[in-house]
Formats: sequence, C-alpha cells, structure tokens
Amino acid sequence: MSAAQGRLLDVLARAVGARRVLEIGTLGGYSTWWLAQAVPADGTVVTLELDAEHAAVARRSLQDAGLQDRVELVVGPALASLDRLVASGTDPFDLVFVDADKQQLAQYVDRAIALSRAGTLVVVDNVVRNGAVVDPEHPDDRVQGVRAFYERAAADDRLDGTVVQTVGEKGYDGFALLRVR
Repeated sequence: MSAAQGRLLDVLARAVGARRVLEIGTLGGYSTWWLAQAVPADGTVVTLELDAEHAAVARRSLQDAGLQDRVELVVGPALASLDRLVASGTDPFDLVFVDADKQQLAQYVDRAIALSRAGTLVVVDNVVRNGAVVDPEHPDDRVQGVRAFYERAAADDRLDGTVVQTVGEKGYDGFALLRVR
C-alpha cells in the first residue's frame, strides 16, 4: 500500500464516521496504522492476520505509534476468525477493509456483510490485477478469486458498488468500493 492509498483509507474512514473498523489482512500494519489514526480515541480497529510473524511486526509498529489501544489484532485464518465474530454477535462495523488472499475474497466479503449494518463501507484492495481480471481463462488463482468476488458482489442485492482503477507507485491495480444497503 502506498502513502496515497493509506491516506485514501483515512479519508474514507473519516467520511463515514467510522468508530468500528474491520481489517482483513494486517501484514505489517501499515494500513492498520492509517485506519487506527482515522477512528476516534475510543474507536476500534479489529484486524485479522494469518501469520504470527507479520502480526508481531504490526504490534510493534502500532505500539511505537501509540495506537495499540485502538487496535485488536487477531491471529489465525481469517475465515475462522470472521466466523467467530459472527457467532459472538459482535457490534457491526462501520468500515471494512479487505486486503488478504484473493482466492477467498468472495467468502471474506460475505462475512463482512454479516458483520455490517446498512451504510457500512467495504473496501476491497487489489481487484484489477494489471487488468488480468478481464480474462476468464487467466491461470492465476488470485485473478480467479477476484473474478469470483465480482460475480458474487454483482449478484448480491445487499450491496451497491463500483471498482476504481489506480495507477501509481504500486503499479496498475484498483479497489472495489461497496456500500451495504
């Protein structure tokens, strides 16, 4: 994620008045840092990360930034973590940022909707893939995961959305903006 993309997350979170944010895919915590800055002091970012080493880096970075009190970092497979959140009846999230493995995007967004309210904004990163998503026979399973996500989101009457293409220091890609009805 570039600084410009991080700033976009910050602006989107503030624009929707996000107090509760769900992030699927923490990695080193850079996007988490942007989101944690955007929520109010009593706000929360719940971020899910598969890899314990990545989570440790993110924890240190967030602690160094003084943002650790706004972040709950959950380590483990995202679908299992999401299912636990759904089963626990957690309060709905105002914004969801999905930046995890592309093969499971459709399932992640299904769970995100279950954890949302009317008006929740769902941002899904890396969904243009250098334009490869237009090729239905593309051999990359990440591209096929994005295509499956598109099909499911387009057919879901609980969502309104669009895809924005981006070109910048991270190359040619884009993100989906979805609003839960």
